[in-house]
Formats: sequence, structure tokens, C-alpha cells
Amino acid sequence: MRIGELAAAVGVTTRTVRHYHHQGLLPEPDRLSNGYRDYTLRHAVVLARIRRLTELGLGLAEVRDVLADDAGKDLVEVLTELDADLARQEAGIRERRQRLRALLETGELPAEGPVSPELAALFAATAPRFAGSPMAAKDREVFALLETVADPAARERLMSLAGAMAGSPQATARAHEVYALLDALADARPDDPRVAEAARVIAAAVPADVLPEHGFDHGDSFLRALYADLAPAQAAAIRRALDLATTGATGDATGEGP
Repeated sequence: MRIGELAAAVGVTTRTVRHYHHQGLLPEPDRLSNGYRDYTLRHAVVLARIRRLTELGLGLAEVRDVLADDAGKDLVEVLTELDADLARQEAGIRERRQRLRALLETGELPAEGPVSPELAALFAATAPRFAGSPMAAKDREVFALLETVADPAARERLMSLAGAMAGSPQATARAHEVYALLDALADARPDDPRVAEAARVIAAAVPADVLPEHGFDHGDSFLRALYADLAPAQAAAIRRALDLATTGATGDATGEGP
């Protein structure tokens, strides 16, 4: 048989046959006097086996291992590993589909989506209350980011705090005030007197549960990225607020007493 006849008989392309030659999976036959390769039934048998193995999902390196064992002793081991791998993939697909169904069942997805159903519900409940606030929209983006990168314990704590805020009229009113103060600083200078007032209000609104024992590290990569994404006066207000919240100072926003 010539290469085209072999490929047609087994149901592959001639390019595939040549690739298997190159990979050392299928031995190259001797050439006839006219220069053409002369494929035998043995080549067809091996090529068909390669096709069956690859259709099961084996990579070419695994196929090579199987073909190297004439007795086929490694085939059971290889197929067992493949079955276990497929089972893991199947479980992962089921989990992903469950998450997708949960997201779709929430109705309209938020602009920051996809997020968890819990966070999507929180956004749906709070977004109308803070409509029109650029700072509120930025806060939603940060919530989505934190949910993605936080460890499970921190994520659970974050959602608990967010849920408490959504269910509290006092917390909602405080958030309105914070967003309004920060929105007003969008075009202000860092030394604007309103920065100090905003810092005091924000510090009072920071839940004690999120305060680190030894204060915030303003050199932390996340905080540096957050400050860089804000207007200078907004960043100054939040920086001062975090310091005030951890020191418990009641004086001006520099942390000094009255």
C-alpha cells in the first residue's frame, strides 16, 4: 500500500501518518525501487491501534509507552490513569455547570460578573441604592476582586460583612455618606480640607472585623494598586482613614489628638 491508501484504509490523513513517523510511533517502511514507501498490513494494524488509543484521550507520549510494551502489560495501567483523569474532569465539569446554573438562576447578571450568587444578590440589592455614584461602582469592582483572590475564610468573612451592610439601614446610610464624600474629592487636591472629614467618616464606618492587629501596611501591593486607581484626594482620605481606624484616634485625620 502507498501512504494515501494506508491513510484512507485506517481513516486518518497522510499528514497524520507522516507525523507518527516523525514521532517514532509508526515505523517507516522500506522504499521500493521507484522511491515509494510500501506499507504492509502490519503498518495498518499499528496505525489503527494508535488511532484507537488517541481517540480514548491518550497523548502521544502515552501511546509510545503502550506500543513499546509488546505484551500490552502497561495498557491497563495507562488506561486506568486515563479513566481517573477523565473522572476528575467530569467532576470538574459538573461543578462548573452547577455554578453556571446558579448564576443564570439569579436573573440579570451584574456588570462585574461573573461573581458568586451571594455577591450577585448583594449587588442586586444595593446597586439601586447607590446608583450614580462612581465610587460605589468602583467599590463593587473591588468586592468582586476580593471575592476572587481571598482565601475561603476571608471570603466568608467578607460576604458576612457585606450582607450585614445590605441588611442595615444605618449601614446603608453610612455608605451613602462615604460614597458622597469620596465622589466629591474626585477633582480635589490631597491637601483639601474635605480629605480630613472624609477620613473621619470612613474610619468610623470600617468594621472592626477587618482591622489588622498591627495596622495596615500601605506598602502592600494591593493597597498600592488601590491608591493608584483612585484620585489623589480619594487615596489620601482612605489612607488616613485606615490609619485612624486602627489607632482609634478621635482627633484630626493625621491621627493626632485634639
